[in-house]
Amino acid sequence: MSEVVRVERDGGIATIRLDRPPMNALNAEVQGALAAACAEVGSDRDAAAVIVYGGEKVFAAGADIKEMATMSYAEMAEHSTLLQDFTRALARIPKPTVAAITGYALGGGCEVALACDFRVAARKARLGQPEILLGIIPGAGGTQRLARLVGPARAKELIFSGRFVSADEALAIGLVDEVVDSEEPDAVYAAARARLQPYVGGPALALRAAKEAVDRGLEVDLESGLEIERMLFAGLFATDDQKAGMQSFVENGPGKATFSGS
Repeated sequence: MSEVVRVERDGGIATIRLDRPPMNALNAEVQGALAAACAEVGSDRDAAAVIVYGGEKVFAAGADIKEMATMSYAEMAEHSTLLQDFTRALARIPKPTVAAITGYALGGGCEVALACDFRVAARKARLGQPEILLGIIPGAGGTQRLARLVGPARAKELIFSGRFVSADEALAIGLVDEVVDSEEPDAVYAAARARLQPYVGGPALALRAAKEAVDRGLEVDLESGLEIERMLFAGLFATDDQKAGMQSFVENGPGKATFSGS
């Protein structure tokens, strides 16, 4: 287990905990450890859903600028693959994920949050892609995932300006899905758990297929997306959960099925 990224498990929910004080700067060690943690929880049948959490004070304040400042083009051409690999690994976890955002989620930290399915933020949280202020652009998925989430015009304004976004504005533009008002230290984490709790004990293969259908469908034309949906839909008829869910519906009505995740 890494010292800078930990995986914790409790009640069917896994937590990927960023732990590189004081600001959880995402250096190469954290990036690699985060990718490994994503692979670990993705293959864990006992983990129905995943929280990404930076602790009570900060989510992640971005990449480690000191580490990158002196890199040459040739060095960054190689390192940039790792930059995208760790957010790709997070986006590809085949189960529901939520970023629990306290404090700052900037640059690479914002890109980590963007790679999750949902984002829950503290009222005092601040998000942004300030890379332009360093003479560069987001390199871990920010230009692509932000535009898909909030639309190209809003994404361009945020990336062009590099400004920080308040939690309220983030909620208004769809950058986050929930803002937590409580001042309790663990309130954001608790809200993230509450958001994922309904998926514990749910039809894991159907949830996986639903996530894949939406995510892959966004990358292709409508006809191709419909074909992706059709194949995933049909494939679920080879699962025990489909049999259990439909039999329970016929016999007992909706919402009463017990799923095995197989």
